[in-house]
Amino acid sequence: MLTLFIIFILGLLIGSFLNVVIFRMNELHTIILTRSHCQECKKEIAWYDLIPFLSFIILKTKCRYCDKPISWQYPLVEVGTAILSVLIYWKFGNHLYTYFLLATTYFLIVIFVYDLKKYLIPDEMLYPAIIIAIIYRAFDSPLNFKMTLLGVLIAVGFLGIIYLLGKGKWMGFGDVKLAILLGLVTPFPLVIITIFLAFLIGSVVGLIMVSLKQKKLKSEVPFAPFLIIGLYLSIFFGEKIISWYFGIV
Repeated sequence: MLTLFIIFILGLLIGSFLNVVIFRMNELHTIILTRSHCQECKKEIAWYDLIPFLSFIILKTKCRYCDKPISWQYPLVEVGTAILSVLIYWKFGNHLYTYFLLATTYFLIVIFVYDLKKYLIPDEMLYPAIIIAIIYRAFDSPLNFKMTLLGVLIAVGFLGIIYLLGKGKWMGFGDVKLAILLGLVTPFPLVIITIFLAFLIGSVVGLIMVSLKQKKLKSEVPFAPFLIIGLYLSIFFGEKIISWYFGIV
């Protein structure tokens, strides 16, 4: 329990850093050179107002200086990162795969939020994650490497066909590039579960938003978040889903 608590605290701290990355994606060099400041009044934020999650509660969700609301992105990313970190360690334990998954997870969290906000998958986050995944898989057994390669081909092939058929209107090329990472993280056959769940969840959410008149049928919807949700559902439950499916066939 102590280990999981420590991982939770570290997850909060990492989540706080990921928020900075998300907000400064277009000027990443300022992360180290420039102190955190309010997005509204531009006032520099004191260290005691930068405590992950707790500062958001203590400040009652408002800036200390201008009284403008603080974005809910901050606590959601911090707590989400912490919870996901704990779940990954709890499921896989002290294993090399755990640390590989944690590393790629932090890149994927930035991609998830940034695509929701900007409808864009940042290459600055995607390419390093792919490189880390390739290095990790390079040391896999020959069988695992073959399954990984097959997973990448299936993911890229399927999403690539949709991209080509829709001429970029149904799906962005960034989603096709993200498919490379999906296949590296969840080799065959788990990558099939990842893609299936992504389309299923995306369709359900899309229909709900249309019914609530939040979107129109032809409205653009960021798809990376659904792919990432599908990825983690596959990581945690994919094998059970496969066993359940073959048990009823």
